[in-house]
Amino acid sequence: MPLSPRSLFRSGATLSLLTLTSRVLGLLREMTKAALLGTSALSDSFSVAFLIPNLFRRLFAEGSISAAFIPTFKGCLLEDDARKTREFLSCFFTFLSFFVSLAVAAGIILAPLIVPIFGKTEFNETVFLTRMMFPFLAFISIAAFFQGILNSVHVFTPSGLAPVLLNIITIACAWLLHPYTKNPARAIAIGILIGGFIEAAVQAPFVFKNGFRFFFTGLKTAVKNPGTRAVLRLIAPTIIGMAAYQLNDIVSTALARRAGVGIVSSLQYSLRLQELMLGIFAVSIGTILLPDLTEYAKSSKWDLYNKRLSSALDIITLITIPVTFFSLAEGDMIIRLLFQSLTFDNESVRLTLDAFTFHISGLYFIALNRIIAPAFYARSDAASPTVAGIFSFVINIVLAAILVNPMKGGGVALALSVSGAANTAALFIFLNKKSYNNVKSLLPETFKYLIKIILFSVIALIPVLLFNKYLPDFFVSMNTKNRFISFAIPLFIALLLFAGTGLLLLLVTKDKNIKTLIGIFRRKQGVRR
Repeated sequence: MPLSPRSLFRSGATLSLLTLTSRVLGLLREMTKAALLGTSALSDSFSVAFLIPNLFRRLFAEGSISAAFIPTFKGCLLEDDARKTREFLSCFFTFLSFFVSLAVAAGIILAPLIVPIFGKTEFNETVFLTRMMFPFLAFISIAAFFQGILNSVHVFTPSGLAPVLLNIITIACAWLLHPYTKNPARAIAIGILIGGFIEAAVQAPFVFKNGFRFFFTGLKTAVKNPGTRAVLRLIAPTIIGMAAYQLNDIVSTALARRAGVGIVSSLQYSLRLQELMLGIFAVSIGTILLPDLTEYAKSSKWDLYNKRLSSALDIITLITIPVTFFSLAEGDMIIRLLFQSLTFDNESVRLTLDAFTFHISGLYFIALNRIIAPAFYARSDAASPTVAGIFSFVINIVLAAILVNPMKGGGVALALSVSGAANTAALFIFLNKKSYNNVKSLLPETFKYLIKIILFSVIALIPVLLFNKYLPDFFVSMNTKNRFISFAIPLFIALLLFAGTGLLLLLVTKDKNIKTLIGIFRRKQGVRR
């Protein structure tokens, strides 16, 4: 039974809050890693070791399994046949367990052959950490299976809570266990393993509570099950698209590790900051946008479809462009506040800032991609975003290979941002070719609004730059040992100056989107009262 609008909003709000909490804790996890490992060779080893099982997690667990499993399982639920539903769950659970067990075993055995792709610095430790963390793939795959079941019956909180617990456990293990392990990387790896197990375990009671039961069957029976075969047919094109995206990480990391010690880690720290901003804004807006576009598409209300998409593009512009300009101006202070410690020294700050400067420059385009993609999914068109993804992958790898030697981590980050812009351009072109949409009617207004927000952001930076010229050194001189006093206070003042100036400009010009956001806020306040 579909959710009512009120229930849907409440579930979406809860999930958004948990996602935001998870992203913040993910940042704290990176801060912990920075404090214990800095941008050392050991930090690079951990990043590579975790990247390999994490790649398979994104390909087969959280992405493809969820996308292919949920439509098939929903079909079983609509047939209202308890026996058929139980058989499908049992067969798919059997196939999934066999497949991921095989993948984990292969990963552990082949680790010495895989790791050299990323360089041979700290080779033995990287192999050990890779083998240690590969079982994480099994835990997280089962967690994705449980998540698919629960989301199909509109139960979202457990799957939103699971990554929150993963980050909490990883942070706790890092601090509590590192005095007792050979090195801090192993303590963090233990936390990842335990957290992955908890991600699955915390969702299992809710699956059983909702009346779902499953058991192991023969592998032959599992493969022959119509539901399992339906999932495998759906999963293939999704994997192709996601593989292109995830291969960016592999190739970029391999190139970065050959560029010098600390480059891989600095890129990971920078990406964590970017992902935090995307998680707060673009992901949430994209999640809300898809149901509306789907409804308009099914009822052929293309004017409303275009207006809704145009509004979302304007709002993401209003958010990400100012964030980009402020981050470019205050990147050094942000990185020092979040990461600087005894092991994360000035050189670590420099490396991370090099990457962050170019990563954050592409924030707008990456956010746009999260917004435009639902316009295709609403029409059950997964092919266009896949082709665009492959196109951007080729651009990213070619540019990264060219730029990594002269620019190190900054070159890898710049390649990712340029490929994000290419992906956006390809999506707009594909959108314009669809008979249901005339993107030419959207682009002029979107471009005019982009120029306006860029201009306002530049003006809002003027008081910030004047402030940076005189006052931050005063706060640093007050307490050089406490980075929160040295950096948090001036950063907060700079943010107030920037946000206050920008908001004033929007109000004076009677910006339509700021009025919309204020209206939503007032309605929420009214509901709370």
